[in-house]
Amino acid sequence: MSAEEEQVSRVASASNSILSTPSNKAERDEYKEDGEAEFVQEADIPKKAGSAYATISIMCVMIAFGGFVFGWDTGTISGFVNQTDFIRRLGQHHHDGSHYLSKVRTGLVVSIFNIGCAIGGIILSKAGDMYGRKMGLTIVVVIYIVGIIIQIATINKWFQYFIGRIISGLGVGGISVLSPMLISEISPKHLRGTLVSCFQLMITLGIFLGYCTNYGTKNYSNSVQWRVPLGLCFAWALFMIGGMTFVPESPRFLCEKGRVEDAKHSIAMSNKVSMDDPSVLAEIELIESGIEAEREAGSASWGELFSTKGKIFQRLIMGCMIQSLQQLTGDNYFFYYGTTIFKAVGLKDSFQTSIVIGIVNFASTFVGIYLVERFGRRTCLLWGSASMTACMVIYASVGVTRLYPHGQDQPSSKGAGNCMICFTCFFIFCFATTWAPIPFVVNSETFPLRVKSKCMAVAQGCNWLWGFLISFFTPFITGAINFYYGYVFMGCLCFSFFYVFFFIPETKGLSLEEVNTMWLEGTLPWKSASWVPPSRRGADYDAEAMAKDDTPMYKRMFGRK
Repeated sequence: MSAEEEQVSRVASASNSILSTPSNKAERDEYKEDGEAEFVQEADIPKKAGSAYATISIMCVMIAFGGFVFGWDTGTISGFVNQTDFIRRLGQHHHDGSHYLSKVRTGLVVSIFNIGCAIGGIILSKAGDMYGRKMGLTIVVVIYIVGIIIQIATINKWFQYFIGRIISGLGVGGISVLSPMLISEISPKHLRGTLVSCFQLMITLGIFLGYCTNYGTKNYSNSVQWRVPLGLCFAWALFMIGGMTFVPESPRFLCEKGRVEDAKHSIAMSNKVSMDDPSVLAEIELIESGIEAEREAGSASWGELFSTKGKIFQRLIMGCMIQSLQQLTGDNYFFYYGTTIFKAVGLKDSFQTSIVIGIVNFASTFVGIYLVERFGRRTCLLWGSASMTACMVIYASVGVTRLYPHGQDQPSSKGAGNCMICFTCFFIFCFATTWAPIPFVVNSETFPLRVKSKCMAVAQGCNWLWGFLISFFTPFITGAINFYYGYVFMGCLCFSFFYVFFFIPETKGLSLEEVNTMWLEGTLPWKSASWVPPSRRGADYDAEAMAKDDTPMYKRMFGRK
């Protein structure tokens, strides 16, 4: 038996067992001899009315508030680079004495935050493994506060602000890994997609309120324009630290540290059942069996991420690709430079239009939270890629052919400008309901526990890296090719459709351990929606058939299921 088959067998047998710790193997064997092994199938954690999960949902929103911190930065920095006092203090001088921010300095100030995030995600996420997800989040929020202090204390040295953004980026990078991780590990499995999507909801809320704050301070002529929005970051950070005192710790972390009773309490609290409920014992059994298998393999090293054993490398590639493709949809082209873009289409008050985009983005995410559990991850991603491609084609084509009918040195066409704003809003709607929340959901439930923080950090690092490249080079690219830039994103969106179809499996309604089993069995992504966990399989279920497909490619993609 190969190592992968042995691991599948171990996890599958755990799914069909009853008691809670590896040490009571004799008792488990006794149950099997008595013919009571099927009891775990009836011991699935029962679903309750939606109101029963109000408490855990509120707790997950508190954890997801880390997304608000990131969104707030995205929303405010897009306005800062257009604020007169910010430009006067940190910009350069024309020969006539007027102030401006060069493309290089603008790109660096905006984008260096993403580099900090990439480094923080990889390095600081380790705190979640060492001290627990809750304490890890508290640590990275404190680092974020240090970065904000450095930024807000800037007088007229742009590199001081630059350094502050790197440090605050380190904190946000750690938050972006640990927040979805903790939510995915404490939420009931049938609500996991919805609750992890709240991280994206908080990002959109932060972007929207950041736009609103910029609009409220733009008429000041002093540092109130940008220091007030930065000062509010302290309130958001302290709220998040306070929220950490109420949420339960990850039961998977607790089991890994041998705190089984605390893990039972965490699961019982999340699912509104008693600690002695058979379903809680079965869940603990499943978690501990997975941890036991991972311990037998030894401690995880960075090199293991590139091993095909257990399909870790394949999962890592998938995680990196989906996070990279989220950036390559072109969303941050609008979010980071929305104010600048709408000046280009002839709007006098582009701050107002940014607020409209923020409202569309925030409101649409509520739809996405519903769709991710209603239709599943794959279906939403596929529809998102197709619809965003259509929007981007129209946006770019109108910008290239109709916006400047008499040349770029002449006034722009108001009708073409309105059309572009309209399709920008359609694009943001399609993005917010699909590709905005779902990559966080997929990444949070794909990796096995022993390499989870490392894999999530690397995948999220790819997101930040592409965020840096897009935000830094966008001023140069748009200066050179203007709205032809939209065709670049259109090509990436087309590619994302095919990538999702062939490489991203459906994980809706599965526990994290069941997701791991599905990967180990080699289930084909386009068949994954029909995959059944070992604990629920009938005698006629053919697991091998899920790992092979002789159907022609065009029938796989377009044939009816």
